[in-house]
Amino acid sequence: MKPRSPTVVALAWLAAMLGASTASAQVPDAIAAPNETVVVTVHAEGAQVYDCKAGADGKLVWQFREPIATLLVDGKTVGRHFAGPGWELADGSAVTGKVAGRAAGATPKDIPLLRLEATSHRGSGQLAGVTTIQRLNTKGGVAEGSCEAAGTFLSVPYSADYAFLKKG
Repeated sequence: MKPRSPTVVALAWLAAMLGASTASAQVPDAIAAPNETVVVTVHAEGAQVYDCKAGADGKLVWQFREPIATLLVDGKTVGRHFAGPGWELADGSAVTGKVAGRAAGATPKDIPLLRLEATSHRGSGQLAGVTTIQRLNTKGGVAEGSCEAAGTFLSVPYSADYAFLKKG
């Protein structure tokens, strides 16, 4: 048997690692969008904003208020994400959605992965015919600790990828 060169061994290891990361990046069933195709995927960097309010039991708790994020492709700003929830691209197209499915983030500090159904559109750009939005690869964004005064805000940094899909 002929010994393998270090390059062949390294390439085999890299192929195995890429296969493992692809398998771990699969979309959970709870947020899957079968029979839909990706129109565009963007990366978001921003914050999840929380408001200190009384919960059902009367105790003060952090309650989600809104996202504020910049949407990026290849490190360049292409749009924004805001309350609604809504997404707007520089081409003038926009979409809002409502949550239709969720799955846990990778760690307890990561906001959940989501599947959202598009509820309204504006403009004729890339987001015009979008039917589903998936929030993937979340990092951070979960409010931690107690809130002491009603009406105070907490901004928790987060990042995520958003995939915009169409039926067919």
